[in-house]
Amino acid sequence: MIIKDIVYAELAVRFRNIELLDAFVFGSRLQLQPIPRSALFLAAKAFGAYRKRGGTRTGVLSDFFIGAHAAAEGLQLLTRDSRRYRTYFPDVSLATPEG
Repeated sequence: MIIKDIVYAELAVRFRNIELLDAFVFGSRLQLQPIPRSALFLAAKAFGAYRKRGGTRTGVLSDFFIGAHAAAEGLQLLTRDSRRYRTYFPDVSLATPEG
């Protein structure tokens, strides 16, 4: 399973130090990959569309980075927030609890 640098940062909140976080990430056999520039650009465009449609939450930009990276690289995305990803990244294959 691949995680993006933004997910790594979100996980860091739960760990006391980087060594413990790294032990978890690498012990779980997760691969850390940076987000490519093409995905960063796509994330900005999708986030702009979200705001134009009346989206008011400002703390969701990381979701757009993650969705854009999956779209740019043709990756499947594991998420509990399928609605947002299906709306803004309709070509991304999703793995969700609801199926």
